[in-house]
Amino acid sequence: MKTLKDSCLAVICGQAVGDALGGATEGWSPQAIEERHGGRVTGIVGPFLPDWATARPLAPYHKGDGHVTDDTLMTHALIEVYAKRRSHLDAYAMVDDLVPIMMGEPRWVPELETSVPLLQRVFLAEKWMVSQLWYAHADPREAGKGNIVNCGAAMYMAPVGLVNPGDPGAAYREAIDMAGAHQSSFGREAAGVFAAAVAASVGPGATLETVLEAVFSLAKDGTRSAIDAVLTAVSTMARPTDDDSERELARVVRSAVAPFDTVGSEDYRSPCLDARRPSRTKSIEELPVALGLLMAHRGDYRSGVLAAVNYGRDSDSIAGMLGAVAAGLGGPTAVPPEWLDQIETASQVDIRGAGRLMGEVAVEIATDDLRRTEVTGERLAKILSATDER
Repeated sequence: MKTLKDSCLAVICGQAVGDALGGATEGWSPQAIEERHGGRVTGIVGPFLPDWATARPLAPYHKGDGHVTDDTLMTHALIEVYAKRRSHLDAYAMVDDLVPIMMGEPRWVPELETSVPLLQRVFLAEKWMVSQLWYAHADPREAGKGNIVNCGAAMYMAPVGLVNPGDPGAAYREAIDMAGAHQSSFGREAAGVFAAAVAASVGPGATLETVLEAVFSLAKDGTRSAIDAVLTAVSTMARPTDDDSERELARVVRSAVAPFDTVGSEDYRSPCLDARRPSRTKSIEELPVALGLLMAHRGDYRSGVLAAVNYGRDSDSIAGMLGAVAAGLGGPTAVPPEWLDQIETASQVDIRGAGRLMGEVAVEIATDDLRRTEVTGERLAKILSATDER
């Protein structure tokens, strides 16, 4: 039986490995990926453009070669916040603790091959959070309003699921509160749903089916519709067994999610005019695709992550989200050690150490939750007893 510490190690490692593999193909189409690599990617590969240091649109980021991206760096920063507070978090923790980490002492950024404050690596959506919380002194619960709506908040919410193991509803609510400091609309919703999926994946007796049931019970608006559309399309397909069936799966998934994807263009780097704006009917692409590919591969970590890597587009976030949930279901042995070893070395990031720290903190928080539950139960019993006596 998996322990909570085992699950935390698995999820944090699973997310980072998916992120690192997907970083090499981020932003490109499946066709371009195959042309560049002489076929489908089957593991860690080098940068898409050999002259990445000067070539646009990659410069100055050294993607590939086992380098984790900002998805993993932000995930680890959130783990640090949990480790400092040793409690559940809310939007105020983002301004009081996460933003100072992003602005604080330099840390090694694999894609830049140097030590800089994390703020210098993150995307504009994360810089918005810093500007609103630190400089504009916005209400932390509402600072995400006005930001572009993307997967920025969702991509690092795996720790929220881990401090709410087996309780997707609690993970959803905690992530929704926290993500209000970063995102609005369907970007915020995706953060809650992804955290819920992670929480469900590490619950007692968790299966792929129970994870998807939890997702459907919580997801709202376009996020729920997009997940439903992708899973419905995938449900009619056999599990992929060769390259051709993998290519067909990617086409089916992309076709199903396209009506909900606000980027709205098959050229990922040329979004349409209304891209990433708030909407009740739209969804980020990454989470529905991750769940769809995971379902198609029956929860298998290796084949699911590789499907996400070869899907392209925002492949680091897709593979990272899929990897977190798949590893939650499969445990530490689900993550190929040869990938993890190489990625830790290349990235110069202690991924296993972050997973062990997450496990230590999650156990402490869960123990405190259990005590509070017992106290709450006693209080409610007294209240109900008094009511019955009357």
